[in-house]
Amino acid sequence: MHVDPATIRPERPSDAVAVRALHLAAFGEHGHVVNAIVDDLRPTIPERGGSAFVAEAGGEVVGHVLVSSSLLDTAERLIDAPVLSPLAVAPARQGAGLGGALVRRALEAAEAAGAPFVVLEGDPGYYARLGFRPAGEVGFRRPSLRIPEAAFQVFLLPAYEPWMTGTLVYAWPFWAHDAVGLRE
Repeated sequence: MHVDPATIRPERPSDAVAVRALHLAAFGEHGHVVNAIVDDLRPTIPERGGSAFVAEAGGEVVGHVLVSSSLLDTAERLIDAPVLSPLAVAPARQGAGLGGALVRRALEAAEAAGAPFVVLEGDPGYYARLGFRPAGEVGFRRPSLRIPEAAFQVFLLPAYEPWMTGTLVYAWPFWAHDAVGLRE
């Protein structure tokens, strides 16, 4: 089977409907919550230095990644804390490296924006291959005990300094949609 190569580009307002459909395909019923969070975070991207990218193939959106700003409560002061969430790839495209390519593009954008790190909550087996490590090893504390320690991860960028440790405080949409950590 031939699969068209995907092009990664910045998300445009006209992509919103396709991104919503992608999240429903990738996350099933949880896609509704993911879409609500993305809809709430999207307006904060330009003002808070985040980014959103889509992967497009054959004129269709087949991948999406968003980096938004939360806060890190350090001993010195609050600092912006870029959070990578969500990452979605169309089910037919999963396992072919598209998710990794989206993550790498998001990390490049974060570095270009001067971010010192990017944090996420996700599968350590997947994200470790992309250079993420357990955030607790560097002194970051989870925003909720419902997040498994191994799932709370960080990618350190060149602007990172050792004093940048503390508790992550997620942006309000993650809390408003009860999407922090695992629920029974």
